[in-house]
Amino acid sequence: MAKKKNNTKIEKEHMNAVAEIGCIVCRQNGFYGTPSEIHHIRQGAGMGQRSTNFQVIPLCPIHHRAGGHGEVGFHQSPKEFAERYGTEQMFLDRVNEILGLVIT
Repeated sequence: MAKKKNNTKIEKEHMNAVAEIGCIVCRQNGFYGTPSEIHHIRQGAGMGQRSTNFQVIPLCPIHHRAGGHGEVGFHQSPKEFAERYGTEQMFLDRVNEILGLVIT
């Protein structure tokens, strides 16, 4: 079994900064600072692969996993999540904008 790669200091700092934004979907709905988990976007990643630690968005447990309270979680239904809230890439672009990052 392959040994898991440890995150670098820069990766950890980036993911912490992303998490501090709060859930990007809740934020879009006017609720700022909702505690969030890191979600590695799947858009553009191959089967069984995940994106880099710089291609992450913050999602609260409801919007990240199983949904609930009339909301849809990404892992519950990625297609419905995108139709209802927007694409992962759209949220990644918004996160980078909030952090003041210019990605080319």
